[in-house]
Amino acid sequence: MPAPSSADDPNGAIVAAWRAESARLVGALTRMTRDVALAEDLAQDALVAALEQWPVTGIPGNPSAWLMTTAKRRGIDHFRRAEVLRRKVTELAHADRESETQMPDLDAQVDHIEDDVLRLIFLSCHPSLTPESRAALTLRLVGGLTTAEIARGFLVPESTMAQRISRAKKTLSSRRAEFELPTGPARTERLDDVMAVVYLIFNEGYAATSGADWMRPDLAHEAMRLARMLAALAPDEVEVLGLQALLELQGSRIPARLDADGTPVLLEAQDRTRWDQLLIRRGLAALARAETIAERGTPVGRYFLQASIAAQHARAGRPEDTNWRRIAALYDVLASAAPGPVVEVNRAVAHGRAFGADAGLVILDELGEDALGDSPLMPSVRGDLLERAGRRDEARAAFTEAAARTRNDGERAILRRRAGALG
Repeated sequence: MPAPSSADDPNGAIVAAWRAESARLVGALTRMTRDVALAEDLAQDALVAALEQWPVTGIPGNPSAWLMTTAKRRGIDHFRRAEVLRRKVTELAHADRESETQMPDLDAQVDHIEDDVLRLIFLSCHPSLTPESRAALTLRLVGGLTTAEIARGFLVPESTMAQRISRAKKTLSSRRAEFELPTGPARTERLDDVMAVVYLIFNEGYAATSGADWMRPDLAHEAMRLARMLAALAPDEVEVLGLQALLELQGSRIPARLDADGTPVLLEAQDRTRWDQLLIRRGLAALARAETIAERGTPVGRYFLQASIAAQHARAGRPEDTNWRRIAALYDVLASAAPGPVVEVNRAVAHGRAFGADAGLVILDELGEDALGDSPLMPSVRGDLLERAGRRDEARAAFTEAAARTRNDGERAILRRRAGALG
């Protein structure tokens, strides 16, 4: 009996359409209504309508357009009700404020041809919000993550995250935040936050913080798309080009990060012929443009330097061809430009490959065991370096500790496999 097609699975079609289009849907509705909370409510209403109707009427030919049309109609109904109420209040108060409260023309705006996702991400990174709220709101509206998934990523209760997201939307409404791309100094001020959030979305897609899936490629590819949009918006910004290069060079490895059985594969064991060559070419081209601008004296930062590191891997046809000494030198510069414990742990990896495992262990020892809290990164890197140094028992204990810390099933399987191989 053949497997059911998407036409036989309305719930699967709804999930696929929602994942692909939720950010664009909320973005377009925000532009129409000028209210991000209302826009998300209308989008959710359309989702509920699909859940109710598609199993009965069948999957529409264009699911995304169906969701948009349904949400638009709900919006028109909402504003018509509001307009009726406004008129009654106006009549009672003998005041004419029609110009201030005119109902938006959603029919005229729905076919507005431009990408609203970028506007939505700039809105989510409004300076009136805290850094935590910016990231959470962007992951909710742009990344399409559920409140529960975001809460796990930030290590807070779901109720706390729900309140944080709700407060963020209310803040944007009370501040009458504009749904327009900022220009001049305002754009420059917000650009760093936007890049940080795009990078956060990519990382959640490239290596999920929790759950059964090691990766969420849909999120990673959406982040790459956003990075390309940012590069088109700011083509002379070294760091924006660096971000695009970094995400595309790292994203090129996604096809090789799982084997045929769905088992995670680490970098050195990946079949590099499966790396996406189009993404590599795009990433290297963006990095070359950034290098040309940097040669004029423009300062470089963490995204440019990380992209330069990723390029060393992309240019190596085999793992043994990797220029680890060059990577170690780049990490030394990155540690000065953007110091932090995660950079130091990765610097330890690079030095361990370039100059021997003991060199990497020295960096970890200087950093301290608790530098990353209960993250599995520190013990997993320590285990790798100890294994390379021939200290098998210590390496096994480190991998076992890292496996106990991770909340991702794929990563846990890798760590347990490496611990088991040592004894």
